Amino acid sequence: MRKSVVLSWSGGKDSALALDALSRDPAVKVVGLLTSVTRDYDRISVHGVRRSMLEAQVGRLGLPLFEITLDPNSTNDAYEAAFRDALGEIRRKLPDVAHVAFGDLFLVDVRAYRERLLAGSGFDPLFPIWGLDTGGLARRFIAEGFVARLVCVDTTQLDATFSGRLFDEHLLADLPAAVDPCGERGEFHTFVSDGPQFNGPIAYRVGERVLRDDRFMFCDLE
Repeated sequence: MRKSVVLSWSGGKDSALALDALSRDPAVKVVGLLTSVTRDYDRISVHGVRRSMLEAQVGRLGLPLFEITLDPNSTNDAYEAAFRDALGEIRRKLPDVAHVAFGDLFLVDVRAYRERLLAGSGFDPLFPIWGLDTGGLARRFIAEGFVARLVCVDTTQLDATFSGRLFDEHLLADLPAAVDPCGERGEFHTFVSDGPQFNGPIAYRVGERVLRDDRFMFCDLE
C-alpha cells in the first residue's frame, strides 16, 4: 500500500523539491497540499504571494488545497489552533492520509517544532529532502527545469535588490557566501511558476516591490 501524504506547500522551491522527491518515491502518493493563508491580505503567509497565484499552482499540479487560515499578526497559539483545524479537515475529507510532509532542509529546531505539532494528531511527519546539500539542491532545481522568482528578501541578510530576481545560475553566483543557496535561514523566499510536476507554466507579471516592517522587501506577482 502506498502512503497517502499531504505536503506542506509554501509555493516556493523547497516545497516544489519536496513534491518532486515524494513523486519519485514508489511507496508514496501525494494527495493534497497544505498552505498558510493570511485572511485579510488573501496571500500566502510570510511569502506574500497572492491567492490567485497559489490557485494557479494548485491548478497546474492537480491537487486539492487545504488552508491554514490566519489573521494578520497571528500569535503562535493562533497558528497552532488553525493548523489543528486544517488537520481536522484533512482527516474528514481524506481519511486515508496519515502523513504530512515538509520541505525543511537542515534547521533542527524547525523540524522539532513540526514533530511536536503533529505529536498525538494521528499524522506522522515526513522530511523528504532533509539533510541534502543545499548548494547541490539549488543547482539541481535549475537544471531539472524548475522556474522560480524571489518574492521576499530579508534585507538584514541579503540586499533588497535580490527581490524580484529569477532563481537561476546568475543569482546563485551573486549570492554572498554567508547566504544559504536555498535561503533556508529565511534569507529569501520564492514562487515557483513551472517544474516537472506542473502541467504547464504559470504566466504572470512582475509588479511593484514594497518594503514592509523596515526589513522585508516583497515583490508582487500578478
